[in-house]
Amino acid sequence: MEERKIESILATDVGSTTTKAILIEKRGDEYRLVTRGEMPTTVEAPWENVMVGVKKAVRRVEELIDRPILDESGTLIRPKEGQKGVDMYVSTSSAGGGLQMMVAGLVKTISASSAHRAALGAGAVVLDVISVDDGRSQSEQITRITELRPDIILVSGGVDGGSVAYLALIAEIIKQANPQPRFGATYKLPLIYAGNKDAQDIVTAICGQTMDVHLVDNLRPRHDIENLGPAREAIHDLFMNHVMAQAPGYGDLMELVDTTIMPTPGAVGKLVMVLAEQHNESIIGVDIGGATTDVFSNFEDTFTRTVSANLGMSYSICNVLEEAGFDNILRWVPFGMDQSQISDWIANKMVRPTTIPQTLYHLVIEQSLAREALRLSFEHHKSLAKKVEEEVVQFGRESRVAKASGRDIIDMMHLDMLVGSGGVLSHAPRREQAALMLIDAFQPEGVTQLAVDSIFMMPHLGVLSSVYPEIAAEVFEKDCLVRLGTVVAPVGPPSRSGILASVHITMPDGQVSEHKIMSDEIKVIPLGVGETASCKIQPHGGRINVGAGRGSAVEKQLHGGLVGIILDGRGRPIEIPESEVERISKLTSWFEAVNAYPMDLIRDLQERYPVKEEDTKGGEKRGGLFSLFTR
Repeated sequence: MEERKIESILATDVGSTTTKAILIEKRGDEYRLVTRGEMPTTVEAPWENVMVGVKKAVRRVEELIDRPILDESGTLIRPKEGQKGVDMYVSTSSAGGGLQMMVAGLVKTISASSAHRAALGAGAVVLDVISVDDGRSQSEQITRITELRPDIILVSGGVDGGSVAYLALIAEIIKQANPQPRFGATYKLPLIYAGNKDAQDIVTAICGQTMDVHLVDNLRPRHDIENLGPAREAIHDLFMNHVMAQAPGYGDLMELVDTTIMPTPGAVGKLVMVLAEQHNESIIGVDIGGATTDVFSNFEDTFTRTVSANLGMSYSICNVLEEAGFDNILRWVPFGMDQSQISDWIANKMVRPTTIPQTLYHLVIEQSLAREALRLSFEHHKSLAKKVEEEVVQFGRESRVAKASGRDIIDMMHLDMLVGSGGVLSHAPRREQAALMLIDAFQPEGVTQLAVDSIFMMPHLGVLSSVYPEIAAEVFEKDCLVRLGTVVAPVGPPSRSGILASVHITMPDGQVSEHKIMSDEIKVIPLGVGETASCKIQPHGGRINVGAGRGSAVEKQLHGGLVGIILDGRGRPIEIPESEVERISKLTSWFEAVNAYPMDLIRDLQERYPVKEEDTKGGEKRGGLFSLFTR
């Protein structure tokens, strides 16, 4: 299909709760989003057919554009004489819990870790990681595999030409577990083998009778090489053509689409990769949902995706409390609260996961929880974002030993763009709130652009980028990406005067201004969407780093947005006073500087919920469901 003939594109995302449809059309010389519609996903009873929800979402789009896309039988109308229809239809899916996998390897920190990254990069939720050295007995491993019922199992381990004994042991454990697929009674569970090529025949002989074995190139053919591509491609193919083909209604959906259906997280990751390649930038993207939080990054031409399956804003909100703790959540609340109040609210949110905050009081609490969910998810991501390298260790004059290791690659000082997605970020009442949540959780350093996904279009554009990356990138820039602005954050101890850096800014109209980044303060300089300003950032003192090393000045282009340029002098890591009174004073000044909330209402809340003396001294007053979360 020639690109010049593509006039309209229909894209759907079949989510776990809602099915979202968007229509992209060529208007003049550019591709733009025309409209979107959404309806509940219908993979569960009583419908048990995803096509019901897909067709309803598309019918909603038809109503908004006042022309048919589906005919009376529900078939897509293709362009022909007298009918416009759509030229192309693509789709993603995370219905039915998305792609759920288990991975197995010989060594937890080497082959199993590579398999883990391969599965995450393909858009999977990794249920568990099995390895010979994970500390569990074989019977415990067998029970675990049997109970979890993954969609696909990925096995790796050993360099090509190495020992095969332990790989045979892992294959025997999987065979004895005999896991059954979630969909399809007569369906064989797929097993992808991506380990030592000398063990391919052994694994096939052991598991071939009860499982659908697929052989791909070794994930780690040598200690210093990590080859994730073939395994990821096999995961995509098996998930959509075999696993989801068993799910109700997916056969009809697969016949309608013009390209392979992608798992929703995999599509978002694909878009992040395309953007990083096209702009030659380091990018971090995050999608915070009700049950999980996905983090994507591209540093040093290495793409990494992680999913925190237990950190979300509704179904998994209690896990956020459990992992972060009360103190870390309360440190972002600018008024007095005790632990019983916040535990009561979290319990209500858990019971009614689809509700949204109705008051500023509850909005502040939810956004405080979101900061911690994002922070914890990013910490998890950094632990897995590594680049495999071989290090030669010298022992004496003659002996040299090659040692493979994974080097951390996340460098916040060289991060170019931070993109947020998910309801709590995309639908924040004020864009300043989304900007602050991203800064507080990820704590970018130096000069970093901030943006959010306007209406959660990244999955649709991700699958589109697999066939038309230019169209996907154009729509992403013009209709999906909401630019918030640029944050400038020096790192290092302040001078005696409290000054971290001086910023000389030349605005688009030629006006020049100078600003001081003061320790522990935030300042916002207005700069609109689409505008750029040139600046020179001069550190105060030889220990301050703004991107070019300690004490060195940096010249940069600052991109504007709905918030503007944010000069963040709070240091890294951000330190919040332990004293309740001082903490509330600091938060109030930061929120007021950014115009994050209506400050008159914040002050009303501070009067209504003052700091209590017994709280500051660690009093014993507790209530509500506090004990439920502290057992």
